Amino acid sequence: MCEVSFKNDVLPLKNELFRLAHRITLNRADAEDIVQETMLKVWSRREQWQEIESMEAFCLTICRNLALDRQKRMDQTNMSLDSVQHDTPDSSYASNPEEQAVQRDRVARVRQLMDSLPEKQRTCMQLRDVEGKAYKEIAQVMGITEQQVKVNIFRARQTIKQKFNNDETYGL
Repeated sequence: MCEVSFKNDVLPLKNELFRLAHRITLNRADAEDIVQETMLKVWSRREQWQEIESMEAFCLTICRNLALDRQKRMDQTNMSLDSVQHDTPDSSYASNPEEQAVQRDRVARVRQLMDSLPEKQRTCMQLRDVEGKAYKEIAQVMGITEQQVKVNIFRARQTIKQKFNNDETYGL
């Protein structure tokens, strides 16, 4: 691998790492802490950088593992996730306030449905549909096969589609 620079190769990943951590933990402050821990872990392993095939996959794997560990600790202490606040979506493309409100509600509902998915499905969907990662990269980050990634994404999308359509048809 070529020369790796923390400033040029690792720091630009911070937003992507934050989105992944936030999707797993469902908590903005925890996600920020996890990104910081990820950066520290990556920096502490700088002697190994030349051996790493993909710095992005390496960073995402560390971030995912830290987020999962944090989530397990929260589950063990029986913390409630009911108080989670989601960011408001950008709806500047809607032409009138009514359309903006409807679109905002739909985006919030899809996010809520994504948050209710099992962890593997949620993470696969986040990396594929939000981050735009290739199946191979997702498989590498998550330590599963590409076929398992595809199955998890398919099931996640089907679950969200079914629940969303039920909500649209019958109401919440």
